[in-house]
Amino acid sequence: MRRTVETEDAPKPVGPYAQAVLAGDFVFLAGQIGLDPATGRLVEGGTREQLVRVLENLAAVLRAAGHTLDDVVKTTVYLVDLAEMPMVNEVYARYFPAPHPARATVQVAALPARARVEVEAVAVRGGA
Repeated sequence: MRRTVETEDAPKPVGPYAQAVLAGDFVFLAGQIGLDPATGRLVEGGTREQLVRVLENLAAVLRAAGHTLDDVVKTTVYLVDLAEMPMVNEVYARYFPAPHPARATVQVAALPARARVEVEAVAVRGGA
């Protein structure tokens, strides 16, 4: 069985995709950028502020799916500048304490809305 997840607590999709899809015990979360769900605009500041908003958005979608960040088993981080990895790791570790999910990080030329960071995730019930 498969169903989509939607919440007003995270930015609405801007294309033909779901915020997340539940498939069995798994939740596949669409990539989030640092959009404020109330305004639909990129949060003020740089990568740090955007990453905090990204992770809060992911947490909101997970809550709507009946999961938490503790259930995340894999993330993919898209960064405009890999030189920001030390700061990304510091913020990321606050949201994903040990045992950490698996992660891939990719430098990209550009992201939607001129965002500096995007994160997608996969969660499974009892993932931690």
